[in-house]
Amino acid sequence: MLLFLMSCAGLPRDHVQLGQLSDCPKQTSAMLVAKQCQLSTLSDTHTLACALAVLRDTQNPTVRCPSLGSRLCLYLAERETNQEKREKLAAEGVGFAEAALAQGASGDGEVHYYLAANLGLAVREHFTVAMQNLSRLEDEMKQALALSPDIDDGGPLRLLGALYLKAPAWPNGIGDGDKALELLKKAVTEHPGHPLNHLFYAQALWSEGDEANLPQVKAEFALGQKLLAEGNWGYSKEPWKKEFDEFQEELGEASY
Repeated sequence: MLLFLMSCAGLPRDHVQLGQLSDCPKQTSAMLVAKQCQLSTLSDTHTLACALAVLRDTQNPTVRCPSLGSRLCLYLAERETNQEKREKLAAEGVGFAEAALAQGASGDGEVHYYLAANLGLAVREHFTVAMQNLSRLEDEMKQALALSPDIDDGGPLRLLGALYLKAPAWPNGIGDGDKALELLKKAVTEHPGHPLNHLFYAQALWSEGDEANLPQVKAEFALGQKLLAEGNWGYSKEPWKKEFDEFQEELGEASY
């Protein structure tokens, strides 16, 4: 179990060592801000690590305030195979976002979105810690949805819907199948090009246990697979494929 505490319960506070960065390009914080839109899931890990190293060393509020640091941590965490390192990177992403909020970024939907995404990744393997952070997750995702609903191809819709789908139901948690279906249906309607929107909607339909849903479950799943296979999703493609494979196995084993 995670032992160190930050503002969110149960998150580690020590940073991951980023490895050999001696060959990183010489870049100032201002240079990094200027090219931040070029940093994405398509960027190689070394490029992202070099950028994160700059952010760790700067006290420039124009760099530390936006969502860049939190976003970089999420990209690195999602491709990290070591669970401990993945959780530390995600927790660092939460810290960047909380620092941004403390500096007046509460009206920035991206900050709330990447805070929620990192927090969910940091606690998902720890049931007790996850339960302690359910309300914070819900609140950050709701704020992201209200401020920036279209970011990351409907990411706030997708993450909040997935939270309601997978969290324990009342009175133990905030899980709500009806809310999950509503949000995830909206995600596939408004952002049909993202594979995870279709996967999560298929999972929400499947969770209802209604045999009449089976054709739509299969159709949504197949469309999500097609989008994943044909799209350029960078380093996100492999972990997303694992999510599809896990649900495909569940579909193969279960029957109405």
